[in-house]
Amino acid sequence: MKLISKNIKAKQHALICAFVFLFSAVSGVAMAASSKNVDSLRFWTAPDHTRLVLGISSPVEHKVFALDNPPRLVLDLSDAKFNATVPTFSPNHKVVSLMRHAPRNKKDLRVVIDLKTVVKAKSFLLKPNANYGHRLVIDLYPQQRKSDKSPVVVKKASSVAKNNKWIVAIDAGHGGEDPGAKGYRGTREKVVVLAIAKKLAALVNKQPNMKAYLVRSGDYYIGLRKRMEKARQARADLFVSIHADAFKDQRARGSSVYVLSNRGASSEAARWLANSENAADLVGGVSLDDKDDMLASVLLDLSQNATEDASATVASEVLKNLKGVGHVHKKQVQRAGFMVLKSPDIPSILVETAFISNRQEEAKLRTSSHQTKVAKAILKGVKAYFSQQRLPSSPSTTIAKATYKIRKGDTLSAIAQKHRVSLSSLKKINAMKGSRIKVGQIIRIPS
Repeated sequence: MKLISKNIKAKQHALICAFVFLFSAVSGVAMAASSKNVDSLRFWTAPDHTRLVLGISSPVEHKVFALDNPPRLVLDLSDAKFNATVPTFSPNHKVVSLMRHAPRNKKDLRVVIDLKTVVKAKSFLLKPNANYGHRLVIDLYPQQRKSDKSPVVVKKASSVAKNNKWIVAIDAGHGGEDPGAKGYRGTREKVVVLAIAKKLAALVNKQPNMKAYLVRSGDYYIGLRKRMEKARQARADLFVSIHADAFKDQRARGSSVYVLSNRGASSEAARWLANSENAADLVGGVSLDDKDDMLASVLLDLSQNATEDASATVASEVLKNLKGVGHVHKKQVQRAGFMVLKSPDIPSILVETAFISNRQEEAKLRTSSHQTKVAKAILKGVKAYFSQQRLPSSPSTTIAKATYKIRKGDTLSAIAQKHRVSLSSLKKINAMKGSRIKVGQIIRIPS
């Protein structure tokens, strides 16, 4: 019995030792894994900011602060190690001259960015997606020095200062850290749609009555709402967003054209009416900031209805011409709540040029010749739409060059909307104190 007891105790001792060894090994792995790694470092240069993206193994606590004389930005990461390659910045880069890193407090990491100018930094963490793991993003916005600042003139005019040309805002989807969909051969959506957008812009600029505005002209990302805002700042008459579709079934193919859904329009109307910054802007040539809630709602509704009709018209024309380039995925114009389509007073469409996930269509999208064909088809649709519209008035004309006879059901605000002029200018040129009009009355329309 004593021998058996000794054997049992020996086995128990061995098991305990094995458990302790295993626990220690696992704990050691856990301790080693607790340190975060910076695995990659990328940067993207946009016209108004530079974006730095650190690929990290897991979310990390961080702190960003600036130093002067010379200007530097310091990024401290808790319990982190640097295992990436530091990118080199061109001597011509306007913001960053050099990046360096070193351990701090034995377990932390400090990254120092030597700057060429004072910046305002914004940082945030991004969760993993189909293309990347965890990321820490630092956006650097150059700040004007007081001595460099000059008065800013904000223009709120509608179509009256555009050299008698239609302005087409062309938006290449995705960009920078957001590559969009990926084809079988590794083709990135952001690359092909920018190529098509640039070709379309060149074609638009060759038209005597049209001018292109590229929302994104390089490989950088712009927020979705910002794209819409940039089009409004450019006083665009039309917004065209270009994308390349993708689906898990590689047999899916063809182009599609989208306009805003009714639900998307309703939610955007609520946002505009609730936002005081929007209220001070122009909607169809009319400012909402001096209107009561009911009138503002009616004016916005009128503007959205007109924009919705115009969007549907141009979308149909573009889809009709895309049918001549290749297969179309949907034979009718589609509706969706895409953010970039939500401007209440700019007709907006989104063109899915093809399925980049389809091998045959990916191969076509990679060629300059097919990109040109797609751009020409979109242009034909845009030209057909503009041929039905009244050309913007000449900026040099400040007196009335047209008259309008009041018909049953007309309102002064609707007439202003129809002729793309502000309600105040319409009242002023007709010496009107109120908004009362009568059937048969002749009024003058300012340019």
